[in-house]
Amino acid sequence: MKMMKIGILAFMLAGLVFSTARAGWDPAEGERAKASVEHFRNNAPSLDRFFEKAYGYVVFPDVFKGGFMMLGGGHGNGYVYELNNLVGHSTITQINVGPQLGGQSFSEIIFFKDKRELDNFKRGNYELNAQVEGIVATTGAATTIDFSHGVAVFVLPKAGVMAEATVGGQKFSYRSY
Repeated sequence: MKMMKIGILAFMLAGLVFSTARAGWDPAEGERAKASVEHFRNNAPSLDRFFEKAYGYVVFPDVFKGGFMMLGGGHGNGYVYELNNLVGHSTITQINVGPQLGGQSFSEIIFFKDKRELDNFKRGNYELNAQVEGIVATTGAATTIDFSHGVAVFVLPKAGVMAEATVGGQKFSYRSY
């Protein structure tokens, strides 16, 4: 148990050391954000109605997740849109507890139904728990799905294999440009 705690602490400290330092607006951010949105539009055309109806959304092009034994986590960087305009940057941090083994990467997008929900996200301390499920975005997947508690969450698997029976949540930060 002590070794697992040390391993978890080392994993978290490595994330702090190797995370990207940001010092203002990077012109390449706009292009990366646009490519992230296009990735979802091209790979999950059934999400078009969410792009049209949502007040805003946050897209995470690459979320990396891993777990070993009883603890795991994930992290990624994303872009926040309000009324289809890029307005900020976000990070996602995920912690899971329960039996798990492996690693995977995926893209995630969260649509906000109205201004109130997006403003709540932009306050910088937003969380999604096990009650809000991420739907795997495939052709036809979003045709019967609607907003739940003001949000709709979709993921596009990219690579990796992970077996898990966990409980956890996602926490987000926000920084405007």
